[in-house]
Amino acid sequence: MKRFFEGVLCGLLNGFFGSGGGVAAVPILEHELRKSSAEIPPEELTRRAHANSVAVIFALSLTAAAAYFFSGSIDFSAAWRYIPAGAAGALAGSLFLRKIRAAWLQKLFGALICAAAVRTMLT
Repeated sequence: MKRFFEGVLCGLLNGFFGSGGGVAAVPILEHELRKSSAEIPPEELTRRAHANSVAVIFALSLTAAAAYFFSGSIDFSAAWRYIPAGAAGALAGSLFLRKIRAAWLQKLFGALICAAAVRTMLT
């Protein structure tokens, strides 16, 4: 039942904020991996949580995109301008994930969340 509510939380955040479900998914997945896989080194555990979060958010984003598409809310001319560069950035990020220390990854993730919160409160 706990995973059901965690999934609902990730889905709600993703639907509301556009991939915002990762904010909840990363710490949830880190916790679950830590609990279930004692043999995974901490560095690898953090990387796996971030990678698995992308897979979760992919499915959630497809679901939200379909709902927005059928409601007529997607402007493809605006969206397509970001997709090629975004795909290149996603590929670079996935390659860079293996090279960055887990402690820095966690700090960067936290800084991004804090920056987004400050930006949101100031606008």
